[in-house]
Amino acid sequence: MTTITTTRSIAAEPAVVFEAVAHIETFQTIQPGITNVVFLTDSRTGVGTRFEETRIMGGREATTTLEVTEYDPPNSVRLVAEEGGTTWDTVFTVEPKEEGSLLTMVMDAQPHTTKAKAVTPLIKPMIAKAVGKDMDHVKAWCEGGA
Repeated sequence: MTTITTTRSIAAEPAVVFEAVAHIETFQTIQPGITNVVFLTDSRTGVGTRFEETRIMGGREATTTLEVTEYDPPNSVRLVAEEGGTTWDTVFTVEPKEEGSLLTMVMDAQPHTTKAKAVTPLIKPMIAKAVGKDMDHVKAWCEGGA
């Protein structure tokens, strides 16, 4: 398993930070790399919500189907995707701090195929860089800089 953990201190209330990461329509407007979101369920928030997210990765468009498997406002949200022979399990946790919030994202990648087991460690730096940029965009939006 490969794990990527990223944190950001954000000068905003936990509810604002949770809105930014847990509500797909908001997250889409924050992230310039996301080119399209298509909901596959009637629900747009909460457990069971499924959607396809298309974003630019490595100069090319890639579409991933994600499902919200845990939803605990304003504390945490979990998104799970099966892509390229790997289960991508991502949890965003929002903790209140005196000066705002601490946002932590933990992404576990569990490869299931021989190819995915070989490729996942190689792409970890690229994924970590992209996730860091996503978190920077969330921070900027929450702090009113977007």
